[in-house]
Amino acid sequence: MVEQEALSGTLLASMIDSTLLAPTATPEEIVRLCREARTYQFASVCINPLFVRLAAEILGGSPVKVCTVIGFPLGATKTEIKVAEALRAVAEGAEELDMVIAMGYLKANDLPRVEADIRAVVDVAGDRALVKVILETCLLSPSEIKDAAQAAIRAGAQFVKTSTGFASGGATVEAVRTMRETVGDRLGVKAAGGIRTRQTADEMIVAGASRIGTSSGAKLVISALSLGF
Repeated sequence: MVEQEALSGTLLASMIDSTLLAPTATPEEIVRLCREARTYQFASVCINPLFVRLAAEILGGSPVKVCTVIGFPLGATKTEIKVAEALRAVAEGAEELDMVIAMGYLKANDLPRVEADIRAVVDVAGDRALVKVILETCLLSPSEIKDAAQAAIRAGAQFVKTSTGFASGGATVEAVRTMRETVGDRLGVKAAGGIRTRQTADEMIVAGASRIGTSSGAKLVISALSLGF
């Protein structure tokens, strides 16, 4: 778990996945997002697959990673489609893949299929990209969150993530805490969905988040800097 003292402007920036996943996002907006990410040295930009190559070109030579989404936002595409998306994204420069869990299988308690779906993406990502598994926690019970997180561990993913931002709710402290308690120090925990203030980011980090997905990255960092952190 990251301690409260880690919330300086610089350290907070290094935990942020600066996100623009709106279906109406334009190339010009992606360019601005990437330039801002370079300025603040965010961990990554998280964008739709359409713009991976563009983002990789802009961010080349910087420490900011290109992150894209797989099976987004429902997770209900077939595994082979997720694999194809992942292969194409990595080929175009993605270094992080946020894949949506197979929710229907999870709800049916078919955990072997949940795990196999994740593992297929992990396998094609290999050592070229890390995989974050989006659980969509607002649709899950605490026991389902634990089951999903354990499946992600077994499948070899590097992170579990709360939300797509397109469902009925986003990240909550309770969900983040449950995820961290389940994965321990084996996986990272990404809190995403509705994180627009420094206070909310602080709460998620104290609960166990090691990444923050937000469309308000600059605002959060400027807030931290303005307070002298």
